[in-house]
Amino acid sequence: MNPFLQQSPIKGVKHIITVGSGKGGVGKSTVAVNLAMAMQKSGRKIGLLDGDIYGPSIPRMLGTHTQKVEIDENQKLIPVTKFGLKTMSLGYLIEENQAAVWRGPMLFKAMDQFFRDVHWGELDALIIDLPPGTGDVGLTVAQKVPVSGAIVVVTPQNVALADAKKAMDMFERTNVPILGVVENMAYLKTSSGEKIQLFPNGELNVFLETKKIPKLGQIPFFPEVGIATEAGVPLVESQSQEDEEVRPFVELAATVAERLRM
Repeated sequence: MNPFLQQSPIKGVKHIITVGSGKGGVGKSTVAVNLAMAMQKSGRKIGLLDGDIYGPSIPRMLGTHTQKVEIDENQKLIPVTKFGLKTMSLGYLIEENQAAVWRGPMLFKAMDQFFRDVHWGELDALIIDLPPGTGDVGLTVAQKVPVSGAIVVVTPQNVALADAKKAMDMFERTNVPILGVVENMAYLKTSSGEKIQLFPNGELNVFLETKKIPKLGQIPFFPEVGIATEAGVPLVESQSQEDEEVRPFVELAATVAERLRM
């Protein structure tokens, strides 16, 4: 039996967008959170699902890590809402320092419950922050729900690109459309306007041109992004939409919405 025949939509959710990467440390969750916030601030109804079962970070990034999930009269999990954003994470169900020592079948069941047993309501898009790599979670998502498109986050150097290629290969093999790539920490801009490359420039642009995969955005390294994340208030929430540090996320949200005709 074709495993992708098991797909069924999430009631009330118009689009499902996955944000993935081949490796950790490229700022994937930071991009996912700020993208979700930017789309929500543009007037759309957005949900954010933390798909990183083994290392859930969304609650900490949103300052909701002390909150627990409640259950409604229909025995559905009620998403934790912060800044108008509906969120769900395993981090709301276990203690922050407690490890999820699970094998594949338990992970598969947990993700299915996040799809079917959460009262998401009406959403224009549900953004899923995938864990690094090409393991069980990405495969589970592709099998269980129709994904409108995937975003791959990568940093400029070839070490990151090599792993990002694997993520893109996973999406292609599981019939998930690739919306494009976000180049994160592309450069550091000094107070004088000089652009400093934090990583050696690799072959990202050549690869994308060869594969005809669009670059959705280029996000500079802004220390303010990390500071805001540590404070539990994403940069898109804490600063004006017109600020230089926020603008790349706002533009990314607009590009994604345009590609999905949201």
